[in-house]
Amino acid sequence: MAKTRRESFQTSSGLSLPNDFNPENVTPVDYEQDLAAPGDFPYTRGVRPSMYRGQFWTMRQYAGFATAEESNARYKYLLSQGTTGLSVAFDLPTQIGLDSDDSLAAGEVGKVGVAIDSLDDMLTLFDGIPLDQVSTSMTINSTASTLLCLYLAVARKQGVSFDKVSGTIQNDILKEYIARGTYIYPPKPSLRLITDTFAYCAAEVPNWNTISISGYHIREAGSTAAQEIAFTLADGICYVDAAISVGLKVDDFAPRLSFFFNSHNNLLEEIAKFRAARRLWARIMRDRFGAVNPKSLMLRFHTQTAGSTLTAQQPEVNVVRTTIQALAAVLGGTQSLHTNSLDEALGLPTENAARIALRTQQVIAYESGVADTVDPFAGSYAIEELTTQLERAAVDYIEKMDAMGGMLRAIELGYVQNEIQEAAYDYQRAVETDDAIVVGVNKFQADEEPIPVMRIDEKIERDQVARLQAIRARRNAADAEAALNAIETAAKGTENLLPRILTAVEAEVTVGEISNRLRSVWGEYRESITI
Repeated sequence: MAKTRRESFQTSSGLSLPNDFNPENVTPVDYEQDLAAPGDFPYTRGVRPSMYRGQFWTMRQYAGFATAEESNARYKYLLSQGTTGLSVAFDLPTQIGLDSDDSLAAGEVGKVGVAIDSLDDMLTLFDGIPLDQVSTSMTINSTASTLLCLYLAVARKQGVSFDKVSGTIQNDILKEYIARGTYIYPPKPSLRLITDTFAYCAAEVPNWNTISISGYHIREAGSTAAQEIAFTLADGICYVDAAISVGLKVDDFAPRLSFFFNSHNNLLEEIAKFRAARRLWARIMRDRFGAVNPKSLMLRFHTQTAGSTLTAQQPEVNVVRTTIQALAAVLGGTQSLHTNSLDEALGLPTENAARIALRTQQVIAYESGVADTVDPFAGSYAIEELTTQLERAAVDYIEKMDAMGGMLRAIELGYVQNEIQEAAYDYQRAVETDDAIVVGVNKFQADEEPIPVMRIDEKIERDQVARLQAIRARRNAADAEAALNAIETAAKGTENLLPRILTAVEAEVTVGEISNRLRSVWGEYRESITI
């Protein structure tokens, strides 16, 4: 046998790769049961019959920094350069329900995203951007219901009816307990906020995606592709169970569920991952939950290229990584895509770096030809076998978690966190022993010239605090207090919280004040692993 570079070859999930895939070493595929036409169950080949022949994926660039005014200028720039949807990054205090003048927010205001304290900030953020003409994705979880209400309050100020508003809130608290950490409340009340959002939007905001169940952060924490599928869909199962348990009918809310996946460097495995996730979710929704609406069965997802693969060394090489990852997402049938910028291992993207990242999507869309036929890798021995193997691996994980009592219990036991930590450790060890090569890091190093890096002026925080305090001074204090009291009363009972939160933000109550009032009722979560 011919000499090879190493004794055995595997994907990042540990799937063995033969020298070549052929009819003798692959699992037989039943076309009607396992593939079918694009737009048909089990949606392995895509959720729409024509996919990108009808329209391209939504091209988003995740952006937000400093103040609402500066972020608004970046959004307008990106829209002028061809983005077809906005994607908002919030600063850490906003994510964990702290106002900019909270002592715990010191030094973090406007650093990793835009600072949003009040309706005034949200109005500035979307100034001159008609909300009936743009789809907005907001990466926000613990305070997702409040930020959605702020967005709806802006729509109302613009004269846009709620049924004309479209977009997504991430609103995925389970992955915060697993991998990211920007939780506030314990799981039970956190799930209540999510199911309240499902119910409210089903009735009032029908074109809004009420959750983006995120595997992205699970993968960023170090999981394999198979774990990303399994833990993400297990989170989805938990949300569906929670919604059904409070009396919602699956086909009333499931059509607005969406997902958010990572796209890594292993091109073939990543294409197969997206196809496997789509097929498995369709089967789960039909067989486990009895959903009959085709839209309830479709796994629609946004993709972001892998931030954890970006290197501070030779950052220009990140353009190549991002291109491969974006191509995998498109070949895997994503509905929406963000491409990371080359400088993100060093700081927030500069305007030039963000433009190059957007151009990467546009070249794939308009020049590569891969969007001109649906699921072009269908029938490939390698792709179909990897799709099948990844689905099987994900099912094995889900069955293990079911035996534990479901995803919430698996999180409480630390099972999910431990599996991710072990996978992350194995990869880091492979890099340190040169079993995994990272170009420019442990091989092919080079002397480098520094590149421009974006910095946030410390004055931003002082100005934001001053604006916030001016809002508190001018608002009707009695109306604000009454709105907060109504939220507290609702939180102690079973009333849907979103109408109360919407009333509060329109009375200029702040994100931190709403979060603190809910903290007073529900308390704060503290991680305790018992495994």
